[in-house]
Amino acid sequence: MRRIFAFAADIFQPRATACAIGVAAVLFSTQGHAQQSARTPKASPPARKTVVSIVGGDFHINGRPTYAGRYWRGHRIEGLMMNSRMVQGIYDDLNPDTAARWAYPDTRRWDAARNTREFLAAMPEWRRHGLLAFTLNLQGGSPEGYSRSQPWHNSAFERDGALRMDYLARLSSILDRADELGMVVILGYFYFGQDERLADEAAVINATRNATRWLLINGWRNVLVEVNNECNVKSYDHDILKPDRVHELIEHVKYMSHQGRRLLVGTSYGGNTVPKENVVRESHFLLVHGNGVKDPARIGEMVRLTRQVPGYQPKPIVFNEDDHFDFDQPMNNFIAAVEERASWGFFDFRMKDEGLAEGYQSPPVHWGIGSARKRGFFKLLAEITGSPP
Repeated sequence: MRRIFAFAADIFQPRATACAIGVAAVLFSTQGHAQQSARTPKASPPARKTVVSIVGGDFHINGRPTYAGRYWRGHRIEGLMMNSRMVQGIYDDLNPDTAARWAYPDTRRWDAARNTREFLAAMPEWRRHGLLAFTLNLQGGSPEGYSRSQPWHNSAFERDGALRMDYLARLSSILDRADELGMVVILGYFYFGQDERLADEAAVINATRNATRWLLINGWRNVLVEVNNECNVKSYDHDILKPDRVHELIEHVKYMSHQGRRLLVGTSYGGNTVPKENVVRESHFLLVHGNGVKDPARIGEMVRLTRQVPGYQPKPIVFNEDDHFDFDQPMNNFIAAVEERASWGFFDFRMKDEGLAEGYQSPPVHWGIGSARKRGFFKLLAEITGSPP
């Protein structure tokens, strides 16, 4: 398996150029010495169509506010980024003892390439319903929804922080398709339960730099980086991924550049948690989760409290994970977020005894809008955003 090795010490002035199939042409060892790839480098990445930016507290795409001019029940929707948690789009399981758990019923085997193909096929329908963003993660998420242990091995990183090219190939295809459709990818780097696949803190920093450099060199401008999913979850092994120090990784991403371009970056917290000051100060946007929040009134309170954290200046607040539904009710967590001018994201996993149509986080995933729960979300999404499919 070919890999992309550790990032050079100079994080401000990247020294590599892009190469075929979205993989960096110049590789770096852990000592920072360049190694020439066997592939012939391209002079520049393909022209990109979708550029995400932030103006005050609003998201813009290609220089215009999202959902331009849209109001719903008197609430301004313009500038929000409605999203769904689709973290398994590049999923694989490198543990032969657990891979069979995710077998497709028709073939009786797991197929990572098929998973990504079917993800790509579903994306236009999501977009027609008003979905502008979705969350992916280089270490996925629990395929069980919630798990006490995670014996499967799903990581785009080697132990030293090098990038796995099979993961990059799948990710490239999704980033390219999102770019074509005018969609934004919230790309997480690390996930608790899988961060231990990295040997030590140096490997975590290496991985952060490698992933960031790869994105910059390949020219995608439709990416929002989520350093790690729920930094306050106690399962994280490496201190730099925990609340007191995660801002250090945000800074690594924030200050890396290529040809004058930088990435927008933040990190998320577990359900019902308000971000800490260090993250509020360093992030371009703030990610919060609604898991564990049964009362929609608390969703509104979380948004208001986040805006009161010392160091807060106008910037987007985004729920990019919430496993509460009630989409046919006059009030739910989605509506509560909208009423406080926060973006909201759907988190759906296959619950006990449910069929294959359920759950966007449970392989093998049915990526279409094929269950009542999914249809409920997309129906309300289309109504709020004014996007009749």
